[in-house]
Amino acid sequence: MVESVLLAVTRVSTVVGDKQLTNATGFFFARDNKLFLITNRHVVLDEASDHRPDRLEIELHVDPENVTVTTQFGIPLYRGTNPVWRQGMDSAGTVDVIALQLERAALPTKLLLQPFTSDNLVERLDEIEVGMQVLVVGFPLGFHDTLHHLPVVRQAVIASAFSIRFQGQGYFLTDAQMHRGTSGAPVVARVTTPQSGRGELPWENYHGCCLVSTQLEWM
Repeated sequence: MVESVLLAVTRVSTVVGDKQLTNATGFFFARDNKLFLITNRHVVLDEASDHRPDRLEIELHVDPENVTVTTQFGIPLYRGTNPVWRQGMDSAGTVDVIALQLERAALPTKLLLQPFTSDNLVERLDEIEVGMQVLVVGFPLGFHDTLHHLPVVRQAVIASAFSIRFQGQGYFLTDAQMHRGTSGAPVVARVTTPQSGRGELPWENYHGCCLVSTQLEWM
């Protein structure tokens, strides 16, 4: 058996033309019968470093009976010259988070994944305290279980006031040993008290895109 949170996360490669640029992390989020890939904005566009991929490639498990079987799935980032991602926003402005809708008709018929939903979001910001232990699920330096194509988990703690934008920017801090490739990883904590709706994914997601105070421009 594979823990459900590992199936919510995927390895992301950024590509321009036929050249692979960087590795990162993303996770799946389902809303209103739509499936999204969530990652950081700087994964898809970072003006400061002139990082400008034209598509992402993610790894999908395509055999519910065999976790070793995967396929690569390409996601264009532009329609013409217009970006197709949806920018993360909160009450104070933009955050370094985007959502890319995955066209279900284009996806493989069989999939083994476990998306987060609104039931996994933090309901009360005051429940998250400085020093609280969390997990970061991702692909640091691209490292992962290459046989089963699963991410690894790093331990972290909440290191700044969770409900306040750190230095006025759209994020909070965690204290953890992180590496390149972790960008876009969900920050989660195990929920020990059962709650209706979480089903097979008993985790709360604290990544910036999933704070209760954050909204994605879904329209």
